[in-house]
Amino acid sequence: MTSLDLDLSYNSINADGAEYLEEGIAKCVTLTSLHINLCGNNIKENGSKYLGEGIAKSATLTSLDLNLSGNNVGSNGTKYLGEGISKCATITSLNINLCFTNIKDNGSKYLGEEIAKCVSLTSLALDLSFNGINEEGAEYLGEGISKCVTLTYLHLNIKGNRIGDNGIKYLGEGISKCFTLTSFHLILYGDSIGLNGNRILK
Repeated sequence: MTSLDLDLSYNSINADGAEYLEEGIAKCVTLTSLHINLCGNNIKENGSKYLGEGIAKSATLTSLDLNLSGNNVGSNGTKYLGEGISKCATITSLNINLCFTNIKDNGSKYLGEEIAKCVSLTSLALDLSFNGINEEGAEYLGEGISKCVTLTYLHLNIKGNRIGDNGIKYLGEGISKCFTLTSFHLILYGDSIGLNGNRILK
């Protein structure tokens, strides 16, 4: 099996369920494409740890689509996930939905640091909306994205946070270093951006 698509959304799956899932994924040694929808479960930090461990064992993975929206994974859970993903040396396409997961600035920091290690990444889509991210978190994220030197596609949804004008500046500085980027989408609705931030975007 090279491709696996699982929709387990809204099923009251907790950390134990995530551990069983991790054990199964780890046995799929030829997997190249993995899509898991765990939206609206009860995964939390420990569940994210198990998922990260399973993903890390997927040595042939090139495409990962992971939806954990509505799960309170927190900043540490994001760290575990990021560490797992960064060990997938062959990954080129990454789509992570962490909307409403309470990752905050530290979660953005961990995610940025680990994404920067994905040296073959060409396509990146991140939904970090409604996560209490401030300008500090935006700076960390921008730093991580700036190191993805092979990116051609970037979709970044950070609406409903509080990144402000400085956050936009930091993000812009990071994204501007992605010289191979050909397609870019940025969603900033409700991010406390003023006139200076709008000028930076222009």
